[in-house]
Order: sequence, then structure tokens, then C-alpha cells
Amino acid sequence: MSSANLPRTEASVLRGHEGAVLAARFNANGEYCLSCGKDRTIRLWNPHRGLHIKTYKSHGREVRDVHVTPDNSKLCSCGGDRQVFYWDVATGRVIRKFRGHDSEVNAVKFNDYASVVVSAGYDRSLRAWDCRSHSTEPIQIIDTFSDSVMSVCLSKTEIIAGSVDGTVRTFDIRIGREISDNLGQPVNCISLSNDGNCVLASCLDSTLRLLDRSSGELLQEYKGHTCKSFKMDCCLTNTDAHVTGGSEDGYIYFWDLVDAQVVSSFRAHSSVVTSVSYHPKDDCMITASVDGTIRVWKP
Repeated sequence: MSSANLPRTEASVLRGHEGAVLAARFNANGEYCLSCGKDRTIRLWNPHRGLHIKTYKSHGREVRDVHVTPDNSKLCSCGGDRQVFYWDVATGRVIRKFRGHDSEVNAVKFNDYASVVVSAGYDRSLRAWDCRSHSTEPIQIIDTFSDSVMSVCLSKTEIIAGSVDGTVRTFDIRIGREISDNLGQPVNCISLSNDGNCVLASCLDSTLRLLDRSSGELLQEYKGHTCKSFKMDCCLTNTDAHVTGGSEDGYIYFWDLVDAQVVSSFRAHSSVVTSVSYHPKDDCMITASVDGTIRVWKP
């Protein structure tokens, strides 16, 4: 994919959140997106038509992350009220609240089968919750981190998480093995490449780092943006040809994956860019910001 096709033209602006939007995520097929924020709500949108579809309210504090199942029937969310919420998308009803984290919850993800939610907390732990059981106790707790766990990704057999303690840790669920890669800088977001071979980590020294998943080798570093005090997403484009991420000055950056050159940067928001999510198939991206908006970008 040439840099000519990168999405940098604003197609629509999604307004409705009051205050900072902390995350925006495409669903599995890219037809819809979910957002969450300081106003304690989760919102479902059709970003391609610029339409707000539904609002989900039950959290008592800010909502920091949201994820939807591959079949779009359930969603999970987390935030400042220390609980992980499991929702029915169609009715907007909370099916279950998972309690156990001792502090704010930073990130949530469903596994591929949508049977388990994994949450990452300020209490230095990862917790796994069984969506099909009526128990509200976690089925697994991983507490080997020495600081807040900021971000979590799941593969078929592994949990990968990034922490303020400077590590990206991989837990093989089948054999109970942990591998820790120390980046030496606080990690505030991680993202997997589409081929599953690499993990991209956003660090608080204004650097994105690309690691080989099997060896832990540092493959590349991406710089130019500002990331010193906010949790900001990073991801790869759907072809894995480019890396993208936001900046505290409202800019979006695109880097060439291989040579780490900035191929595009533009002002997307009037304040910190908290979230970027790339469409699974098309040249399209959504971004979210402290400025209260979600913006949809096309080539």
C-alpha cells in the first residue's frame, strides 16, 4: 500500500460525548464503531454515515476502554469505577458486572470465542473473567507486574500486556509460561500486527517500538510525535505497511513500517489524540480526542 492511499481527509465528525473521548474502536468488520469517555457513557455509531445509534449508560466514573464481540452481540467496558461491565448490545442492558480490581481498570478485551474478557488494571494485575458463568470472581489473576497495566492484546493462546513498569509480557495460557521483554520506558499501549508476528508498543518517551513476538528483538523505533503523559493508542494499518499513532498536540502520524520514516502527519484534533483505530479492510481510520470528538478519515 503506497502512502498515497492513507486516510487523511476528514469524512465526518462524530459529536455527542461531553468531555474527553478516551477510546474509539471499530467493530470486527468495520461497519460500526464504539466510543467511550469522561462522560461515563459508551456510544455506538455508524461512522461511515456519521450516525449515532445508541448510548450505553451505567458506569459510575469515566469509561476508559470498550470492546465488542465478533458477532456484535455483546460488549465489555471498564474504567474508573473499578468494574468490568458485560453488556447486551441490542437492549443496552448490563448482563454482569465483574468486580475484583482494587483500582481503576485501564483496558479490556474479549478472546476470539467471546467467552472470556481479560482486563488490565491500575492495581498491577490482569484478570480473566468467564462471560458464560454466573460467578463474578475472576478465573485467572496475573499479578507479576510491578506497576499499572495499561493495555492488553489476546492471541489464540496468549495474553500480551504492556505496563508502566516498562515491560511487555506474554503469557502462554496453555502451559502457564511468562516471557517478559523490558523496553526500559513506561508502556501505555500495545497493538499486534495483523500477521501476529509483531507487537507495537507506545512508550512515554515519545517513541513507538516494534518487537518481534517470537524473539523479543527490537525491530524498529518510530519518533516525531509527542507522548509523555497521556495514554494514547497506536496501531498498524490493515496491510501492516504503515504504523500510525496520535500525538499530544492533536496530530496523527503515519510511519513506514520498515524504514520508520514519517510518510504523513496532519492536525486531526484541537487537543490530545487519545485513540486511533484502523478499518480491518478499507483505507479508513477513526481517531478520538480530549477535544470531545471522534473523526473519520478516508483517503
